[in-house]
Amino acid sequence: MTTVVPTSEEDPALAVVRFTADLSWADAGPEVAEGQLNRLYVEAQECMLQNRWVDLASLMLTSADVVFSKASEKDLECVYTVICDLVKKPESLDQVHEMAELITTKVVQQPNDKPALRLKILFNLYNLLENPYSQFFVYIKALNLAVSGKVTEHVVPSFKKMDNFLREWNIGVKDQRDLFLIVANILKDNKSSAKDSFNFLVKYLETFSGEDSLTVNEAKEEAVRAVIEFVKAPDTFQGDLLELPAIALLEKDAKYAPVYKLLKIFLTERLDAYLEFHSSNSTLLTSYGLVHEDCVAKMRLISLVDLGTIESGQIPYSLIKETLQIEENEVESWIVKAITAKLIDCRIDQMNQVVIVSRCIERVFGLNEWQALRSKLATWRGNVANVISTIQANKIAEDGTQAVQGLTIR
Repeated sequence: MTTVVPTSEEDPALAVVRFTADLSWADAGPEVAEGQLNRLYVEAQECMLQNRWVDLASLMLTSADVVFSKASEKDLECVYTVICDLVKKPESLDQVHEMAELITTKVVQQPNDKPALRLKILFNLYNLLENPYSQFFVYIKALNLAVSGKVTEHVVPSFKKMDNFLREWNIGVKDQRDLFLIVANILKDNKSSAKDSFNFLVKYLETFSGEDSLTVNEAKEEAVRAVIEFVKAPDTFQGDLLELPAIALLEKDAKYAPVYKLLKIFLTERLDAYLEFHSSNSTLLTSYGLVHEDCVAKMRLISLVDLGTIESGQIPYSLIKETLQIEENEVESWIVKAITAKLIDCRIDQMNQVVIVSRCIERVFGLNEWQALRSKLATWRGNVANVISTIQANKIAEDGTQAVQGLTIR
């Protein structure tokens, strides 16, 4: 026997059941429509009385496809706001996640139909959830929906909060891997986001550290893509890509070994090495969309940085001309380009035809660079300790002199 609880105002969930039932059975005639409405209404009441919230959500979602095709966007948003609000009802996190899955699955079924609205519904659902893993699940589904529905511009702003998201979600390596790759793929088609795309791709590759070679091999294509994106990027000159297992694996791969060699040239060698590589691999470079002139320009800047690192702070114009393979009247313009790109800090001594370098970037920062930094810090620490000792000694001497003068006056 069913007990109907009378209320002065219809419960929002029951109102949604009535609304969706009316839309679903409107074409079947009044008698059929009324019968179906009564059946669904009574079933919904039973679910509410018995706290069967998952069943209620499933019941309300049954007519969701019809709602999307017949209702206005305003009504749709209201309907799904009520449905999503049901996730606050169960005490069990498992039930909450099950409801989140039900709602999300229904919303993403037809991503090309009102995709922006569907995305808004998912973000509303996300904000109602308290379980971090359920939030992550909905967020991933929202990203996939944005890609399929071609509305990625609505999700890109959220990428700026990724560090906060990761702390809140506390997800495992596999989930991080999936997330970083999706984000990198979303950003890669936007030229203004190329650097962010590359950074997320590197984050993706970093998740393979410590994995077995079979697992690392799964990232081979993305590793190649990271190398090519690094070489193409006109404003990216440093990175620890060579230390990533997924990229290191390319060195022994028959097909991709030249790609690894190219990366090594851009991170550790000079222009002459690139030109030699190009002479026997020009077709390969073209196949990856690399422009020889752009690569030469980047390698000239990189070679100039390398000279600043090795030549004890002073670089003769003649050496720059020879290394960069340029005319003498081009030397200063390339120095200015390196300064503008914040690759080096230097002073140009035109009279003596030398460049005096005070700072230049490290192209890679591996074990040797950490050891050099440690040595410098130890030296600075010693110098600071000596200065402190000198100051303290002078203070003691000064205090002693003042004490003697005080005794003399008395």
